[in-house]
Formats: sequence, C-alpha cells, structure tokens
Amino acid sequence: MTNALFQLPDELVLTTLAQAFPCRDSQIRALATLLHPSAAPCRNLVLYGTEATGKSAITTALLEKLETDDVDNEGPSLKFAIVSSVECITSRHLFESIVGKAAAALSWDRAPSKCETVSQLAVELSKMLKYTSRSESFRFVLVSDGIDRQREAPPTLLPALARLSEIIPCLTTVFIVTSPPANFLRTSFVPHIHFPNYTKAEFVTILATDPPVALPNTTAQETADLWARFAAAVHDALARAASRTLPSVKHACSALWPRFTAPILAGTHAPREFSKLLVAARVYFHDERLLDPGIVALAVPAPQPTSNGTNPTPAANGTAPLLPTTPTQTLKAAAAPTTDLASLLPTTARLLLLAAYLASHNATRHDLVLFSTHHHGRRRRRGGLSVGVGRGRGRSKHRKIARKLLGAHAFVLERMMAIFAAVRGEWDAKFLESGGGEATDAADVGMAIATLASLRLLVRVGGAQAGGDPMDRGGKWRVNAGWEVVRGLGRSMGVEVEDWLIE
Repeated sequence: MTNALFQLPDELVLTTLAQAFPCRDSQIRALATLLHPSAAPCRNLVLYGTEATGKSAITTALLEKLETDDVDNEGPSLKFAIVSSVECITSRHLFESIVGKAAAALSWDRAPSKCETVSQLAVELSKMLKYTSRSESFRFVLVSDGIDRQREAPPTLLPALARLSEIIPCLTTVFIVTSPPANFLRTSFVPHIHFPNYTKAEFVTILATDPPVALPNTTAQETADLWARFAAAVHDALARAASRTLPSVKHACSALWPRFTAPILAGTHAPREFSKLLVAARVYFHDERLLDPGIVALAVPAPQPTSNGTNPTPAANGTAPLLPTTPTQTLKAAAAPTTDLASLLPTTARLLLLAAYLASHNATRHDLVLFSTHHHGRRRRRGGLSVGVGRGRGRSKHRKIARKLLGAHAFVLERMMAIFAAVRGEWDAKFLESGGGEATDAADVGMAIATLASLRLLVRVGGAQAGGDPMDRGGKWRVNAGWEVVRGLGRSMGVEVEDWLIE
C-alpha cells in the first residue's frame, strides 16, 4: 500500500505532547506539520518568543517523539541535531558543534574535519546528507537554539545557515530566537511560529496539573482547589514585578505554599477559608525577599530594654543576646532596611510620588491656595483652608469623610508636574543648595515617572489601553500608594503630608 501524499503524525503523539505541555496545543501541531517528513516539511522555520515559553523544550520533545514513531512504524525516517548557541564561544565553535552533533545523530563513521567557515560547514554537511544514499523521504532537522545570542557572530551567519537547505534538499533548519528582526534570514517564505507569554489562566492551568501533597485533615480535591486559588493569588501579587516566567512563578508558589498553609496545619483555619488564609499570609505576598533569600542579608535586631527597664545581659562574647520574636516580626525586621521606599527610591521619584498623592486626594480648586506663593486666608490646625463661619450661624452637623480615607482620584499628568515644580524648592534641600533656579532635568523626571509606573505606584487610567504616549501631559494617572506609605515617605524627607491635604 502506498503512503498518502499528506499525512500528519500519529494523533497519540500529539495528544501526549499536549498533555505534557499544556496550553501549547496549536504550536505543537503547527510544528509537527512543518517538520514531519510526510506532512509539509519546510526548508527553514523560525520559532520566536520570550524566555521560558516552551520553545526549546517542545521542539526537543517533539523531535524525539517523531524520530521514535518513524522507527517503530517503519515510515519516513527523521533525524535531528540540536545545537545551543549559548554554549558556543565563537563561530568556529558553532560550526564544529553542528558537524559533530550531526555526525553523532547520523552515526557517521568518519572523523569530521576542521570547520572554520560556512563554506566548510556546507561541504561537511553535504558529505553526510547529500552525497550519501538515503531514502527519498529522509529528513534531517538542524535546530539552532538561541542563535540570536551567538557570540562573535558575523552579519552573514544567519542568512548563510538559511541557504544550507537550498544546497541540501533534505535539510530543515530551525532557528529559535527571542525577537526576530524583519527579514533577518534574507530569504522569503519562511514560516514563523510564535510562542506567546502565558496568561494568568494558563499559568493557573499549568500549575494545577501538578498539585502538592494533600494537607493533613484535608482531601486531595480540597488541596488541589486551594492550590489553584493560591496560584492565582501569587500571580496577581508577584507575576508583574518579580515572577514573569513560568519557572519563577513555580518557585514563588513552592516558597510561599508552606507559609500559606501554616494556619491549616496549626488547626486555626480550614482549607475552604481562603480569604482568611490570604489575610494571614499577606505579609509574605508583599515581600519579594522570599523568592531569592540570598539577595537580602538578615539584619541583627538591636537589643531592646526589658520590661523592668534594664538592658539584657550581654553574652560571653560581648554581644547582646537576640530576643525571641515571631516569624512576622523577624520578616519585617529583615525586610525594613531594603524594602522601605525611602531608601529605594531616589529624591526625584519620591517627590513625584508625593505630588501624585496630593493631586489624587486634593481637589483641583485648592491648588492655587496650597501651592501659590501668595497667602490666601487662614490655615487650619492641620493644614488646608479655613471655612468661613458666621457668628450667628451654628456649626454644621454634616460630617464629611476625609479625602485621604476615600479612594484615589484620577489626575492629569500636567497637574502633578505643576505641583512637583511648586513644592520641589521647599522640600528638596539639595535643590535649594544648588540655587533653585536651574531647570528641571527632563530625563530624570521621565525616568522617575517610568520607575514609579513599573513599580505600579503610579497607574495610568483612561487612554492606557488605547496605546497613547505615557509621557503625554494630558494623560490621566492615579496614585497606587496607601496613606501609611506616603506618610512614611514624606517624613523621611521632613515633610508632613497631612499638612498639605484639605479635608
């Protein structure tokens, strides 16, 4: 019986790979179609996507399955060789690695000669693939993993590798890159397969396939349900800032899971009380030190006086003994020197954050009174304007909620910059020492705004989804920092932010 003109791989192979790599079914099927000898093999293929999206792992697993499946079914034979460009120091090292791995995959009995140029590479591959008798359906796949990060690569390296398939008809060259430039292979009709970043739903789906061991006094289903909701919470808290890839999210979940489930083991909470568990473990979701403990060194707490007013007795080595503390107190004491915004943010970013908070919590009509050099009216005890009350009128019984207790309002970027220019001369001591007459460095201000936006301390609203310019002075923003954070940030600069709020 003759073989069909077009035949996809065995469905069992594709299903197995789809189960091993969830949320990548379309990429697996497209890759199998373009690599299988009986389907639609191509000369060159580009796989692109950011880090940790499954490009290399899926390609390796698929080629191994196709090679084994062809041998078992006595169908068209397929061989492959994968070369990691990161492990190659020079171009010559890359060429000799390609020849060596191709010879090992083909069981080539001759010793490969030296290969210093692309021409010599084409000659060596032609000896093994073109001038050796093989079946008409034979296919050899050469995978260049991370070829865009090759060291000392000449500008003609990628176009030359893409032309190898024109000389050797049974060769398919696969390029695994991060972000391919337009027409970087200098040839037309090159299929591309995109491996996009995982979404939140895909992260949760992938992590849910491997739940942890069932907790004591709980069933496996309850643990799996709790693990899925926990993974979604970890993604919301850390994925944007610290854990953007699948391995880092897995590491974050593994590090936080024992601390998150500690109340269940202690018997104080049930596995169905997810909200209470989340509130109990919120301090761990706010601290990125747990993701990499080697970055931050633990601070030794200073000796505190005892209840009777005396200092603790020094130890034999002359150092004060450590007082017993709870895990939450130890975590806060260790994270305080490095996670405090006053020590992490530069002066310009701190001033902009304070100006953004004032713009979000003060009405626009009060800006002239608060930030003008002229004096208008009397001030209250805690700042703001005094409300004129007639002698014959009684005090109003209507009690208003303080604006700082309400949600932050959106403001225009131009207004925040005006407030920043008005208060900088009063709050920034270095600015006063330098004379105060120099123009504001636009680069520092733009970098500070970008830093605050990346830390989600400033959130753009309105036109952000439309793809507008983030530095548009007419764009609307909203501060995303709480009152306690802003008050501590202001006091670090000697500013009482409450005196600048109008209730």
